[in-house]
Amino acid sequence: MGFFVEAEITSQPECWRRAAALARELAPSLQRRGERIAFVGCGTSWFMAQVLASWRESAGYGESDAFAASEMPDRRYDRVIALTRSGTTTEVVDLLRSLRGRTPTAVVLGDLDTPVAEVADEVVDLSFADERSVVQTRFATSTLALFRGAYGADVAALADAGEQAVVEPLAAGLAEAEQVSFLGRGWTIGLAHEAALKFRETSSSWAESYPAMDYRHGPLAIAGPGRLVWMFGEPPSGLVDEVRATGATFVSSDQDPLVHLVVAQRVAVARAIALGVDPDAPRHLTRSVVLAGSA
Repeated sequence: MGFFVEAEITSQPECWRRAAALARELAPSLQRRGERIAFVGCGTSWFMAQVLASWRESAGYGESDAFAASEMPDRRYDRVIALTRSGTTTEVVDLLRSLRGRTPTAVVLGDLDTPVAEVADEVVDLSFADERSVVQTRFATSTLALFRGAYGADVAALADAGEQAVVEPLAAGLAEAEQVSFLGRGWTIGLAHEAALKFRETSSSWAESYPAMDYRHGPLAIAGPGRLVWMFGEPPSGLVDEVRATGATFVSSDQDPLVHLVVAQRVAVARAIALGVDPDAPRHLTRSVVLAGSA
């Protein structure tokens, strides 16, 4: 493995096991039934926030929303939970600072020696899943494993499935596709957005993402030969045939959608390598967005 991101993708199942152990320790804090919660983040962390909000509300723990940190509305919440690998992202730091003394906050964090750790009321240490690549993979999925464990899922079984997903041969033609549309339903919509981001980041490839039921309302027009439509979870009735009629390849799996995301990560990296692009250092991107003049 010549790139950090390849090793970090491969390490995900073990990180999930560690996250599950942490979930057992922190379950009362992570669950907090009846609270109205906002999950916030930027980029990948925003998409993970969407997944967590869907999980939490569906599991009956309470009303849950997700926002990009820069777009958090002036609305009452019992608690705000931020997700950030770097701990330095300007929008997250500014938001948590603005909430001090008004709304309880917590942060799931990849680097404890950062400004976010100083402004959040609670810190969940996920530094074991921190990464050297600019492209985020294992921190994001370990955050999901943490909450999924707290909400009662069998993370050990997910990790076992993940062990296979990181080594199984990739299907022919996936990395060669010129365009990919990722689709999801419910909580997997966040996974679709994240998978598309991985393709754009790693190789500057054309990738989009939509709720699966909305895909027919326009985006289907770009489907065609040499392109993929990639579904996380069960596809809506009739969609597979409609996509195949365009000449595009429909990709789906019986794997848990979180495990299927690992496959998408691997395909994104494989495409970058095939194009001669460094997947650890995406064009124009850095590990964290720190804006000039931020306090």
